[in-house]
Amino acid sequence: MEQEDYRKLISGQSRGIGAMLLRFLLYIASIFYQLVVCLRNFLYSSGWLKIHHANAIVISVGNITVGGTGKTPLVIWMCKFLQQKNIPVAILTRGYKTQAKGRGTKDEGRETRIDEPGILTESCPQAKIIVNPDRVAGANEAVNKFGIKVLIMDDGFQHRRLGRDLDIVTIDGTRPFGYDKLLPAGLLREPVDSLKRADAIIITRSNQVSESELNKIEEKIQKIKSNIVITRSIHSPVCARTTDNKEISIEQLKGKKIFAFCGIGNPDAFIETIKGLGVNLVGVKIYDDHYHYADKDMDDIRTKAKELKAELVLTTQKDWSKLSIENRKSKAKLVAAKIDIPFAYLVVEIKFPDGENKLKQLIEGTLSGKIAILQK
Repeated sequence: MEQEDYRKLISGQSRGIGAMLLRFLLYIASIFYQLVVCLRNFLYSSGWLKIHHANAIVISVGNITVGGTGKTPLVIWMCKFLQQKNIPVAILTRGYKTQAKGRGTKDEGRETRIDEPGILTESCPQAKIIVNPDRVAGANEAVNKFGIKVLIMDDGFQHRRLGRDLDIVTIDGTRPFGYDKLLPAGLLREPVDSLKRADAIIITRSNQVSESELNKIEEKIQKIKSNIVITRSIHSPVCARTTDNKEISIEQLKGKKIFAFCGIGNPDAFIETIKGLGVNLVGVKIYDDHYHYADKDMDDIRTKAKELKAELVLTTQKDWSKLSIENRKSKAKLVAAKIDIPFAYLVVEIKFPDGENKLKQLIEGTLSGKIAILQK
């Protein structure tokens, strides 16, 4: 089942007896999933499962739903904030594994890592990017090999095996609580009450929902944990960057005929962001999250864009990273085809219309006094 069909099913948009039966079966499966998740959390909270503590300050950035909630831009913002204070940082990420194709070649069976690690490497060149699904081993590598004393754990809320000093959770304002059901009946990775473990909540894409909806989200969070820090953020477009690394300003994008494509967890948010730029969106192609683009996909996109007389093909930085790392032939085709129609990705930065100082104070309070002690 494709990603969009699955979302229509669990959200209740798909109607009919077949859809109702399938939702019932997913609900039964979610009960067993919830039992496993709650048991695991209980074992960690009670000490039956060991939590390992690194000789460093660990700040976790995570979420409680599957799909894109804006963790990566927040990790980048946090990394730059700490580096402005001359604090060396390592980012712990599990990466997303994909098995290389090409039977009979030297790459057959080889695993490569794409998506977030590529973005983090490009956006945070001064940080050490540690790619390891074993976060404890990754933390030990950052500390023992590189001497880093501040670690940012990307997508770490559910990874309780590594202890953390600060837990920050991102909640997508457009899809805040995963249809209020756990996987696979909904998008929740664990019950909403798990937010009791968090120290701060960042409501991302807050500009894409109404003030009343934002207030409802905040009220629900505060009922779970009244003293939690809540801030709002937006994904602010900076420019578009083409295959030959040229920048197109936001002003230059206005009125331009755009064909957009993406393979991310929340494609609707990306499309709404593009529409907000004042462009003429002539067509859209949506792929599943973590989609592995092949040469044929690039040919299909370019053909469709030309049919619609698009002046530019636009995608996300995450998708661009996959093209750059996993499909070098595809990227070469894009460069060769730029005369017909240029390809580019939208550069975005996280900004805080409300609560940025509270978040900075929370981070500074976590670091206060601990770095000096660790360095002794």
